[in-house]
Amino acid sequence: WKYSTSNSNSPWHWGFIGVYGNGGYIFTLSKSKYKTKDKFIDLRLNSWITRGTRVIFIDFSLYNANVNLFCIIRLVAEFPATGGILTSWQFYSVKLLRYVSYYDYFIASCEITFCIFLIVFTTQEVKKVKEFKSAYFKSIWNWIELLLLVLCFMAICFNIHCNMQIFLSLGQLLENTEKYSDFYSLAYWHIYYNNIIAITIFFAWIKIFKFISFNKTMSQLSSTLSRCIKDIVGFAIMFFIIFFAYAQLGFLVFGSQVDDFSTFQNSIFAQFRIVLGDFNFAGIQQANRILGPIYFITFIFFVFFVLLNMFLAIINDTYSEVKADYSIGRRPDFELGKMIKESYKNALEKLKLKKDQKDKDKEKKRSRDLVEQARREGFDENEIQSAEQMKKWKERLEKKYYSTETEDDYQPVTQQEFRELFLYAVELEKELHYVSLKLNRMMRKFS
Repeated sequence: WKYSTSNSNSPWHWGFIGVYGNGGYIFTLSKSKYKTKDKFIDLRLNSWITRGTRVIFIDFSLYNANVNLFCIIRLVAEFPATGGILTSWQFYSVKLLRYVSYYDYFIASCEITFCIFLIVFTTQEVKKVKEFKSAYFKSIWNWIELLLLVLCFMAICFNIHCNMQIFLSLGQLLENTEKYSDFYSLAYWHIYYNNIIAITIFFAWIKIFKFISFNKTMSQLSSTLSRCIKDIVGFAIMFFIIFFAYAQLGFLVFGSQVDDFSTFQNSIFAQFRIVLGDFNFAGIQQANRILGPIYFITFIFFVFFVLLNMFLAIINDTYSEVKADYSIGRRPDFELGKMIKESYKNALEKLKLKKDQKDKDKEKKRSRDLVEQARREGFDENEIQSAEQMKKWKERLEKKYYSTETEDDYQPVTQQEFRELFLYAVELEKELHYVSLKLNRMMRKFS
């Protein structure tokens, strides 16, 4: 038997024992059942499998014309040096002939529309980067936008590559019916394309958190997660230091006797299962009657009772702060309800169904000028937005409570109204202090 390298661009196979390349002692079976049996007998008599054999691949492909799907199948038998056989298999059901029915052409039109939208969104993000420069990268949502754009471009590149490979290779593979048609590489790249699509859709769903601020509960959730992300990162570092220390301990102590701790990776997954309540205490105890119970008890105490409760306390404390902010009238920077309302008003004004309010336009223009001036002076976007929110909050309180016709009778207020009035009084005190400082400077100049 002569060793030959594979001419196809098939990827390497990752098995239970090792990673295997494309080359090997290739033998093509016949389409006839009887001829194949004879070939198997010939292989056995001539010792095709020897003590040096480490892996055998059986590859074949099927096609179902009713559903237009190819099924690329690989059966694997690995021979470890210690003896025995480890079997595994791979089944890839892929649609290599993409555009056949009318629905497939509809999908093609959707793909073209997706590419157009991608170009538009890319142009918008480039404009934002040029406008905000370094301030653009301070928002986590902008990073998610960039990640989505990168994933979308990767998906398009994979799609083009797969279609080109199918177009170039499919005809050549089917020309000679007696020769084996290796569809494994096509299926492999198609699976990777599906994986990128899945990750892209996942982050697209995560992006919805940016647009759910029209609901108070949802906006509180997103604000809580965004506010406590730094504390969670710091906690995660401490948590995984302890977690990996226990994983290394479990691997070294129980690895030779307990299957769940046979490798370091298995130890990590076994510990996650212990946290969720799925564990084999009897196996740990039998492996080591002293260190087994000590390991289990201390792991449950430190990780389950201490660290996880610290994690919950971080989120609970942040949620309480967010809820307190919402109770005094503060709202998130972006609210979908306000955006829809403003768009509706603009549409009515353009259709001349509602009169223009010149005073409001002047106020908005003046506010925009102040924002641009603040940006030029180097103020942060978060500071500008918080100042705008504070201004709106104070205007609302002035409209609600400031009146020359205040009655002298006793009027009870709720706890929330008292808190708002107290904070309003604090803001007025700050403004009075600022005005007093200005007056003192002017008096000193006059004197």
